[in-house]
Amino acid sequence: MEEEKAGVGAGAAAGELGSRLCLAGAGRFSQLFSLLSAESLGDTRWERRKLTALACGDVEGKFDVLFNRVRAIQKKSGNFDLLLCVGNFFGSTPDAEWEEYKTGIKKVPIQTYVLGANNQETVEYFQDADGCELAENITYLGRKGVFTGSSGLQIVYLSGTESLNEPVPGYSFSPKDVSSLRTMLCSTSQFKGVDILLTSPWPKYVGNFGNSSGEVDSKKCGSALISSLATGLKPRYHFAALEKTYYERLPYRNHIVLQENAQHATRFIALANVGNPEKKKYLYAFSIVPMKLMDAAELVKQPPDVTENPYRKSGKEASVGKQIPAPEEEAACQFFFDLNEKQGRKRSSTGRDSKSSPLPKQPRKPPQPPGPCWFCLASPEVEKHLVVNIGTHCYLALAKGGLSDDHVLILPIGHYQSVVELSAEVVEEVEKYKATLRRFFKSRGKRCVLFERNYKSHHLQLQVIPVPLSCCTTDDIKDAFITQAQEQQIELLEIPEHSDIKQIAQPGAAYFYVELDTGEKLFHRIKKNFPLQFGREVLASEAILNIPDKSDWRQCQISKEEEETLARCFRKDFEPFDFTLDD
Repeated sequence: MEEEKAGVGAGAAAGELGSRLCLAGAGRFSQLFSLLSAESLGDTRWERRKLTALACGDVEGKFDVLFNRVRAIQKKSGNFDLLLCVGNFFGSTPDAEWEEYKTGIKKVPIQTYVLGANNQETVEYFQDADGCELAENITYLGRKGVFTGSSGLQIVYLSGTESLNEPVPGYSFSPKDVSSLRTMLCSTSQFKGVDILLTSPWPKYVGNFGNSSGEVDSKKCGSALISSLATGLKPRYHFAALEKTYYERLPYRNHIVLQENAQHATRFIALANVGNPEKKKYLYAFSIVPMKLMDAAELVKQPPDVTENPYRKSGKEASVGKQIPAPEEEAACQFFFDLNEKQGRKRSSTGRDSKSSPLPKQPRKPPQPPGPCWFCLASPEVEKHLVVNIGTHCYLALAKGGLSDDHVLILPIGHYQSVVELSAEVVEEVEKYKATLRRFFKSRGKRCVLFERNYKSHHLQLQVIPVPLSCCTTDDIKDAFITQAQEQQIELLEIPEHSDIKQIAQPGAAYFYVELDTGEKLFHRIKKNFPLQFGREVLASEAILNIPDKSDWRQCQISKEEEETLARCFRKDFEPFDFTLDD
């Protein structure tokens, strides 16, 4: 069991006065919370911003095991507000143990909410499709619906397993059920998502772009209808069960980078069955501030290990709606590279994905590109001759159509959108490359300017352009950027030298960023259009390199043979500064 206190999670308050809309029939669930009153809540629990809860996998009639465990947890960690149970709550055979809870002989230590039947054997326990109280402190939510607590927390629930046949069995849901939930919740322009989604089956393809789901193949098992539901509802947390295993997927995005405004991430968690002999996790503790009470910037803050949405490209047989294409790159990509064993020293941990042998120092896979990428080092789309140095997490490549023969790029080996999204170990190596290149160019009588344009490209490209000391001063370079920005009505702001871009720009936000050799930094938040060649135009201007005819890279291309010669020369010159050779 683990407890999260980040404030971005899922939970609900037991004893929370709230309202619930059931979609299984005409009636509302009148018994829900009927035994509760303001006095029963104690102090001001219902007014708290943060709520704590437990989620549980298949109980399968092992009520004593579950509730004894809950008592032990609450004795150690304090009382939780709520227990949510997904999967099979009852076993397939009658059990005297349940009768003791049903009649009140045994007490349930926490307000518990359960989903309905997943098989014919347990349908008899769930007579009211709209939900009902099964025993004191145990409530059946219903076939499908949404509960909104007084704090504003939203929990959407869907009972049963997928069925595409009509009539739908009492233990299943249909495409119409999923459609009605989506329509009810997603039809308003103000809809941003829900706090929790509870289903029993896994969503199909949930493992795409994420960490391994172990022995469960998410491409073969699970429900495509639930994938569709999760895509539309954008839950902050999604709990499921039925597969007898624990799987906490890496969080995934709910927006298309650069095409949509940043949105909160989703965490999918599958839980094992109660009391399983392998001791796989079946209880998950977490806390939450309801979405409606959160600051917008805090809500959309992206975890460092966030991945692409697993349902956006889920295979030919997925029926989860129209596939969303990857953002378009700038036409005729400017830079091309590839991994070649003959190019420099190849480290054993290049960051390339390997399903058969995960890296010991990188247990979590880096985010994967939504489609072909010219910049991922392991991508088949790249050329091989421009790579000049390979580190553990990053590499250097000569720019195609560069402003000079030693115009290089620092690029992450794995797929990252921008500096803002880099993991800590990649950031560390990027900084090492920056410092090394400054020393290298200084030894050759040059200072260097670095810039990033996170706009109309989907793989981070840090461009490093050397400027001979005889051309101009750093102040001249700074003035040139500011002057040209003003002429083009671009708001280029100076930010503190030791500030972190992550403190200024949210993941998914478009921006242009310049770093001078003195450490001074200039930043522009792109809101609408931005000239793609702005950085090159400034550096190519008369005030700096005085090569205005090279402001467009497409006018600077040379033959492959000439590029190979330049790459060989750079590797040879850079070798004395190559920190990747130091073990």
